[in-house]
Amino acid sequence: MTDVFALMDEWGPEKVVCVSDRKSGMKGVLVLDNTARGMGKGGTRMSPTLSVAEVARLARTMTWKWAAADLYYGGAKAGILGDPNAPNKEQLLRAFVRALSNEVPKEYVLGLDMGLSEKDAAIFVDELGDRGASVGLPTALGGVPYDELGVTGFGVAEAADAAAQTICLSMKGARVVIQGFGAVGTAAAQRFRALGATVVGVSTAVGSLHDPDGLDLDRLLRLRGEAGDGCVREYGGARPAADALTFDCDILVPAATQDVVDVNVARSTTARLVVEGANMPTTGPALEVLAARDVCVVPDFIANAGGVVAAAFSMDTRYSPFAVDPAQIFAHISTKIRSNAETVLLESRTRGTTPHIAARQLAQERVLTAMRLRGQVAIDEQVRESVA
Repeated sequence: MTDVFALMDEWGPEKVVCVSDRKSGMKGVLVLDNTARGMGKGGTRMSPTLSVAEVARLARTMTWKWAAADLYYGGAKAGILGDPNAPNKEQLLRAFVRALSNEVPKEYVLGLDMGLSEKDAAIFVDELGDRGASVGLPTALGGVPYDELGVTGFGVAEAADAAAQTICLSMKGARVVIQGFGAVGTAAAQRFRALGATVVGVSTAVGSLHDPDGLDLDRLLRLRGEAGDGCVREYGGARPAADALTFDCDILVPAATQDVVDVNVARSTTARLVVEGANMPTTGPALEVLAARDVCVVPDFIANAGGVVAAAFSMDTRYSPFAVDPAQIFAHISTKIRSNAETVLLESRTRGTTPHIAARQLAQERVLTAMRLRGQVAIDEQVRESVA
């Protein structure tokens, strides 16, 4: 069992709310990590292996992600322990959001993460009778449908393009492998193609595909719509899913789940650039190996911040009767993420450290400034040293 006190440090979490419902069997958790820069905002996931520690770790990543993007919200994350394909999913979702009615939407706004869709966001809003309870709503309800628009994957490719320019890697003809061909991976693949790159490998939970001459992306996307994760099997020539991480490529995009790029992958990848589409996909020791091999890594909370930029639009317009223009969202994502990627890589070189450390230090400095202004720092020197 997780020791909640062990999760707490000088940054947070400020609040951990565990909820359950005997009738439905629902078990869930909300972690408000650090709200010095604004109210808590972060995705809500559903997984049969969910843990409090996992949600707390993701909430901390959201603290840095909002600060790195210089948007004024605080780090938070929520999760439901359960199968997202369960027949009683709606009952579990309704029980979960009812149990958090004291916190939502006053302290935390629900969103979409692994296992949840726009339809689920609509259920959250319906149960609480408040359109501000969740972002990621379907267009029919005046929302910004992240998965449908592909905002996160679009931003990942934009980050890759900006980073590629800093290491003198031409995007035209660059070979890209995307581990995880879901909402983020598919959108990233389409944007990579538009930027002139060639997608040579993808994977899902079912398996992986590799073609050094480039996959037939249109066919693969069509099969994805028809067969879901089984698209790789329907395409033909599927290999084990884990193989994707070591396919020969110029750019590797881990866009599935955390801790998949380990030391072995870091030692064997041929990629010159790793762009983290998923949250926390690379282990600490693997980051050290990649740095020693001079492989450029764009941190997750820089590369996959397209979703938070879109969420910021949703938060600003959640009670507005006017629809948000997707073109405006994409333009803002491109500008924000390209600028952040370039800034972090430059800071990394200037400070003589890895992009992850440089990005985290930049975010921490912004959070610490807000904490000081609010009088939230009891032992300022201790917190200041943790940034150094």
